[in-house]
Amino acid sequence: MKGCRPLTNEEMELVAKTFGGRYAARDKALFVLGVSTGFRISELLSIRVRDVWQHGRFVDEVTVDRKYMKGENSSRTVELDPVAKAALSDWLPQLWELGYTEPDSFVFQSQRSKKENKAISYRAALFIIQQAFEMNELTGNLATHTMRKTFARSFVDNYGPNIFALSDALGHADISTTQRYYQVDRKGVRRAILSIWDNTSLRKELCQTNSTP
Repeated sequence: MKGCRPLTNEEMELVAKTFGGRYAARDKALFVLGVSTGFRISELLSIRVRDVWQHGRFVDEVTVDRKYMKGENSSRTVELDPVAKAALSDWLPQLWELGYTEPDSFVFQSQRSKKENKAISYRAALFIIQQAFEMNELTGNLATHTMRKTFARSFVDNYGPNIFALSDALGHADISTTQRYYQVDRKGVRRAILSIWDNTSLRKELCQTNSTP
């Protein structure tokens, strides 16, 4: 969703601790995986058990097939971090207890599927995520795409302001698309411009004299 804002680290933690009810582990895993991978909501809902659990252990990388990706141009593979694995480890045993033991089972199973192998709908996911935002009284334009925006913000915070690296992390085919996720620190830009001549002899020489006409 265009215009969605990212969450701060503090807001991320608040939201992750919010989910309750019978499907709290599922909903928390959805949120944590969304922020950890930057997958779009439709891509998250396409994930099946085999995509995250193989040979009795969690995979180190999760791949979404290109047929579920926006544009269907290529698949996208993202590292699965320890927090995401931990959130999934809380949910998968419950999913198996519900009878969804096959590798083909959707991870984010619908509670209304009545033993059919069906993921929750986009509308249900939106309700789950927005309810968590509202419970924490978060303001601004917030929706499911906030998770992907938060992934982008966190990536820049940890990697650095490199739009080409961010484009690769988000799986964008066109870097112009990445520009919508890239938030420029205007104060930082101003500081950088005003620091161009720092630590040069010319700056020291010119600034020692009064340059006012």
